[in-house]
Formats: sequence, C-alpha cells, structure tokens
Amino acid sequence: MTPADLASLIKNSATRVMNDHDVDSSVLPETVTVERPRNPEHGDYATNLALQTAKRAGVQPRELAQWIAEALEAEDAIAEASVAGPGFLNIRLAAAAQGEVVRGILEAGESYGSGETFAGQSINLEFVSANPTGPIHLGGTRWAAVGDSLGRILEHSGASVTREYYFNDHGTQIDRFVSSLLARARHEEVPEDGYGGEYIADIAQKVLDAHPGILDEGRSEDEIREDFRREGVELMFTHIKDSLREFGTTFDVFFHENSLFESGAVDRAIAQLKESGNLYEAEGAWWLRSTDFGDDKDRVVIKSDGHAAYIAGDIAYLVDKFGRGFDLCLYMLGADHHGYIARLKAAAQALGYNAEQVEVLIGQLVNLVRGGEVVRMSKRAGTVITLDDLVEAIGVDAARYALVRSSVDSSLDIDLGLWASQSNDNPVYYVQYAHARLCSLARKAESLGVTLGDPDYSLLTHEKEGDLIRTLGEFPAVVKAAATLREPHRIARYAEELAGVFHRFYDHCQILPKAGEQDEPVHHARLALAAASRQTLANALNLVGVSAPERM
Repeated sequence: MTPADLASLIKNSATRVMNDHDVDSSVLPETVTVERPRNPEHGDYATNLALQTAKRAGVQPRELAQWIAEALEAEDAIAEASVAGPGFLNIRLAAAAQGEVVRGILEAGESYGSGETFAGQSINLEFVSANPTGPIHLGGTRWAAVGDSLGRILEHSGASVTREYYFNDHGTQIDRFVSSLLARARHEEVPEDGYGGEYIADIAQKVLDAHPGILDEGRSEDEIREDFRREGVELMFTHIKDSLREFGTTFDVFFHENSLFESGAVDRAIAQLKESGNLYEAEGAWWLRSTDFGDDKDRVVIKSDGHAAYIAGDIAYLVDKFGRGFDLCLYMLGADHHGYIARLKAAAQALGYNAEQVEVLIGQLVNLVRGGEVVRMSKRAGTVITLDDLVEAIGVDAARYALVRSSVDSSLDIDLGLWASQSNDNPVYYVQYAHARLCSLARKAESLGVTLGDPDYSLLTHEKEGDLIRTLGEFPAVVKAAATLREPHRIARYAEELAGVFHRFYDHCQILPKAGEQDEPVHHARLALAAASRQTLANALNLVGVSAPERM
C-alpha cells in the first residue's frame, strides 16, 4: 500500500463514519495528507485529517479521529490505528499490505513513479539557448542538465514535451563574433568588445581552410563578413550541439531567431499589436503597453532608428510557439534575466494569450572549486569555464548529478576534488554504487539458483525492511512534486535517501542464504524487495539523466 493508496483509504473511511454519525462529510479535503512520523515508534504513517476538518464538521477533533481509527482498524491492510495528542492519527500497516508496494514496483518496472498529473498537456520547454558566439558556459551547462531532467520528469508525469533550443543568430553579439573571427583570420588583435579564447582562432582557421579565397582582394567587406557569419556561426553551433549530445542532452527543435526576421514573423506580430492598440508610438519609437499587463515599465519594440529591439523577436517567438499548439511555454533563463518574467508574461497577454501559459525559471550562477579556490578561467574559452571543461574534470554523470541535485534558486559551488572521487562522500558515486551493489546481489542470487518465485510479503516484518518499503512507496509522490514545482533536485535527493536506506537494510537483513544453507521464503521476499529497490533507483537515475551502472 503506497501513501496515495492509504490516503484514499483514510478518506473513504472518514466519509463513511461521518455519514454514519450524521456529520457533513463534504468538508473533507479533496486529498488527504499522509506523512511519515519523525519518530518511527509512533507508526508507519500519520495524518492530521481530524484536526483539519473537525471544526467545520462541528465535532471534536479527537472524537472524529477516534471514529476514523476504529474504521481503519477494521481494514485488513491496517495493523493499528491510534489517536495521539489533540487529534492526530497514527497508523501502522499490516506487513502484507505494506509489502504490496514491492509487488507493484516489480509489475510497473520502468514506468514506476509515472503519473497522469500533466496528461494531455503539450509543453514547450526551452532551455540552454546559449548564444552561438562561444562554447556553453557553466550557467548554460546547469540548464542543460536541469532542463533535460525536467523534460524527463514532465514526460513521466504524462506531459507531451518538446525540448527546444532558441538559437540567437541575430543581433549585435553575432556582429561582434564575426568581427572577432575576421580579426583572427587577418592576424589582427580582436576588437575590445570582441570574443577571446583559442576557439575563435580555431574557427577562423577552419573557415579559411574551407574557403581559401574568402579574403581575396576584390571582394567587398560585406560579402566577406556575411561568409564569415554564415560559416563561423554554423561551426560554433555544431560544436555546441556536439557538446550537448555528449552531455546526454538532446533537443527536438533548434529554432533560429534569424528566421523570425527573414520570414516576416516579426513584422506580422508587430502589426498584430498595433491593430490591437497594445503598441503605441512615442519619441520616434514604438512601445509595448506592457505596464497594462503587470510589467514595471513599457518596453521599446521598434527603436527610433527603425531597428527592432530584442523583445521584438521574443514577441514573434511567442506567437510561433502558441501557433504550434502548446498549452504551456516554459523558459529556463540565466541569473541576469529576472526582468524577462514580467516582460514575457506582458507580451503574451498583449497578444491575447493567458499569462499562466508562460512560465520562466531563473537559474543562479555556478562556480568550480579546486582545493578551496574558485577556478577562474577556461583553457579553451579564455574568459569562462565551459561545459567541456566540467566534463573533462569530473565526467558526464558526476557533472549532471552535481548540477541537478541543488535547487536552481541558489548559486552552486562544485568541488572538483569531491565529484571526481570514488568515495561515499561523492553523492553520485554513493547512489550508483547502491545500484551496482543491487545488481551484484541479483547476479549472486542467480548463481545460487534463488529466484523470486511468488514471494510472501507478509514475512517482511523487520524494521529496516519497513523503512525501505515506505521509502520506495514515496517515489511517485516525489516525482509528482518535482514535476509540479519544476524541481528536479527532489529526484536526486530522493535517490540518495533511498541508497542510504537500502545500505542499512543490506547491513541488517540476510538477503540470500549463507553458504551451505537452504533458501527460505524470507529470502525470496527480501530478494524481491532488493529487486524493487534496484528498479526504483534505476528509474530515479534515469530521470536525472545519469547512468545506473551494473558494476563498479
């Protein structure tokens, strides 16, 4: 019996007894809250349902709690239900009912933890979207890990997710990138506002190698710049895509910002806003009435020189996304993009969409630390630490796990020495080792001829068995919370908790018969519990995009 199953049983029992006592059961909440007590001596689970509803029902909390307790104790799945304090209910499950969690996990397999919270919803998840002017820096790398994990979690919760990379190939940053390439190609100093790092010289040389006559006299500067723009951006973007793919992050759509201008989508979106009256002219520029929709100031969309401001592309991009039928447009942006939250929501409303259909997550900064000192510079990029630097230092699994296991609301320091170590102090090693240990256990069982058979889960009465079963039963709720709150770190932290609970179970319970002993029914039940633990750990690791090794 999972916590969700128990919650349903409690509500059904409460409804029945309240009706029997002519008390209005409509005051019961839609979902009953069930929690594990801090002190395991109080029971397996507890609920404050009676305290929550007694006043509205017109009865005393302890009286209502006692009614529910008596009804629950009549159920085969409940070993004990008792009233504590002002009206708390402490509940202990029957071993057989508790063990049904194990059966359910083994039957569900890779789908265990999945749900229907977002069933029928189509979500556009845009993340990373780093400018193609250099390798992906640590902020973008954090989103590569967190965004990919969030996409997996939302899909596991029933959503249809399109992972999208917005390719910023329009504007002044691209102009600076091209100027930097040209300077290197001509063996000149990079402009003061240009991009440094060895990668600029590498790309410039690749352009020259592919087009030997690109700098020939007689060619106009505009032609040369356009060729370097086209070739240089494509080479940089290929590198970015290769880095992401090696990092385990893939996208369904790579959307080019420049296409919004070339296709006329920006002009059409601006015309739509003018027609609706949500765009007005002042001081020679065109402004979005964003303050009418909760923004702190109106935003310039067309500057006084006639050129589009950056938000013009954002507006056209919104129209494009909603035109593709998405119910929710989810943006994952860097720490310097707080202003975008109100801006994008205002633009959506000005276009006639619901502000709730636009959601922006902001990720804080990441630092690498080695020997207690912050690592300041990349060997390749010159000024920033990149995705490639992080992977080279600690590997893909450790990098992804380190980036996912903390809330994106807070800045993050990654200790390279810790995350490269093969010790239980390294969280990803700790979790992966638990999975490998479980796989080793399965191999040993097979060599001994011990199979699952039809386990008797009522034999799982040891304290550590109960702890492990209850932890396994929490996984669906953890996935649901991670999806609803957009917090993939909950999955990683759960995996660490599960690994710890498993190790304690392993240390206290003889899972397989000792040498020379005959296998007993309890061995089969414990082997099934171990198999369920292995499956749940594998599912959790998959949701954060980290491998579940069978040997370490």
